Amino acid sequence: MAFMLSPGVTVSEVDLTTVIPAVATTGGAFAGNFQWGPIGERILIDSETRLVERFGEPNANTYSYFFSAANFLAYGNNLRVVRAANTATRNATANSAAAVLIKTEDLYEADYLDGSGTFGMWAARYGGSLGNNIKVSICPSANAFSSNLTAQINSTANAASVGDTTIDVTVNPTSYLSVNDLVKFGANEYIKVSAVNSGNVVLSGALTAAITAGTSFLRKWEYADEFDSAPGTSEYAADLGGSIDEVHVIVVDEDGGISGVPETVLEKYPFVSKGSDVKDEGGTALYYPEVIFRKSKWIYWGDHDTSGTNWGTTAAGKTFTNVYKPNYASLGGGVDATMTNGDLISAYDQFANADIVDISLVVGGPANQTVATHLISNIVETRKDCVLFLSPLYADVVDNAGSETTAIIAYRNLLTSTSYAFLDSAWKYQYDKYNDVYRWIPVNGDTAGLCVRTDNTRDPWFSPAGFNRGTLKNVIKLSWTPTQTERDELYKNGINPVTTFPGEGSLLFGDKTLQSKPSAFDRINVRRLFIVLEKAISRAAKYSLFEYNDEFTRAQFVALVEPFLRDVQGRRGIFDFRVVCDGSNNTPEIIDRNEFIGDIYVKPARSINFIKLNFVAVRTGVAFEEVVGKF
Repeated sequence: MAFMLSPGVTVSEVDLTTVIPAVATTGGAFAGNFQWGPIGERILIDSETRLVERFGEPNANTYSYFFSAANFLAYGNNLRVVRAANTATRNATANSAAAVLIKTEDLYEADYLDGSGTFGMWAARYGGSLGNNIKVSICPSANAFSSNLTAQINSTANAASVGDTTIDVTVNPTSYLSVNDLVKFGANEYIKVSAVNSGNVVLSGALTAAITAGTSFLRKWEYADEFDSAPGTSEYAADLGGSIDEVHVIVVDEDGGISGVPETVLEKYPFVSKGSDVKDEGGTALYYPEVIFRKSKWIYWGDHDTSGTNWGTTAAGKTFTNVYKPNYASLGGGVDATMTNGDLISAYDQFANADIVDISLVVGGPANQTVATHLISNIVETRKDCVLFLSPLYADVVDNAGSETTAIIAYRNLLTSTSYAFLDSAWKYQYDKYNDVYRWIPVNGDTAGLCVRTDNTRDPWFSPAGFNRGTLKNVIKLSWTPTQTERDELYKNGINPVTTFPGEGSLLFGDKTLQSKPSAFDRINVRRLFIVLEKAISRAAKYSLFEYNDEFTRAQFVALVEPFLRDVQGRRGIFDFRVVCDGSNNTPEIIDRNEFIGDIYVKPARSINFIKLNFVAVRTGVAFEEVVGKF
């Protein structure tokens, strides 16, 4: 204890209650091509619904990746997804000629939130052509919201008749009227403006009632009916002597490519502010670029309306520029660039560092040999705490009748030997509800998902295969069903058959890893057992760092590990174990090198792969004791 200069009592604590922590075993990792979402950033997804929200629905270019992820989520709720994309991908913008690639929110905040971009007022939130469907409109004032124009229909000779679509009118000032506004002439209903010329207004529909000269007309913002009232002055600005700071912003699926219905409203932001310091009564910023950055799923702000010369300044004593007509921007220039192997590998590399992200199951999706080789060498073999799940190539098993076995084995032989990878034998045919078609999807999302289901119902050291735990979901049919002879050939090459049994469904019928060397680690349940043991015990062992390598510390380590292993043994994960951490393996030389050694010997439990049933016919007069054990 610390030295004391005068009599007194000090109190200290020694914590000897440390236990081996539980470790996550169901966390998945996946990278792929999607039509929406941040690029190169790990996003935690817990359901297919959330997958759609963050990365968009599948299309003809993305479905094999989308459903690989969705199939895993059918079994579990913990998948970290990275969107892979080529650098030629572009966000749709208001100035389509200046489209940019904004990969993540962090990049936008660093480079564009200050308004230094050149892409116009708005950009789609993420790269890709999906953003080309977006229209953004801002209503900057009460005048822009609605008005009774003093401009009138021109002379009697130019009075408009039923069926006319062009109205001769002088609008003064012209800033009161813009394309997309709704106008109402006399007894007519509101009709959208399609063009505003110096001497006339062109409508998107025809008049149903004639108009005489001298008739004034009403106009309003296209989306005025989506809001309760016109924007005005916020309470915060009014308290500081400011005025006319409020605006309305609306985001619309103009073409219907997002929602399926053109002009569907995606987002609304009522009564946000032009003032950079304006807040609501709870202290939350109301400055419209910040609100949109914080809340929008579809757009980023890029610049103010050029008519608003003092927008973005503080509100004190400020009368903000009163802009008289709405701003409408149809975004364009969004590009889906073709994803390369390098793009996909870069996305998967977001999972390379075990100190940053904790995962257990890596879903390969439709990965080819180039990508699979990288994942084995640079992800799972480097981390050594997760298993990669792979499927054969599409061409190997779909419409390749009679050659599937040879093709899959050839593919397997291109991959290195490792106990950290698992290869199945099929693709499955499943329904795509988003496009009302059927798709071929690799089943590695399912085989990884079977491990999740096994973890939830039993433990990671149980095999995920067979009739009890190996049934796949959402299978219309398999690309092929191997015979017993074909299964034998696949299995001896480390390929796990997926097959269909009448009345039983489609099953994973093997549990081998890609390790060529015969050992306990050529089974996935043993590999996952040791991942759990190593991960859990190493996390507990780090608290011995910088302690003394003496009998007390070594005894404390043994007392920590043995109860954990007894628990695993009681849960059928191991047959027996021994922990050695004493002077026999922590010699003076080891101690002098500042090292600490704990030897943990484990006899792993093995899954049953082969069942032999012996039926022996016995004569009536023969006692069973005479024959049992003799054959």
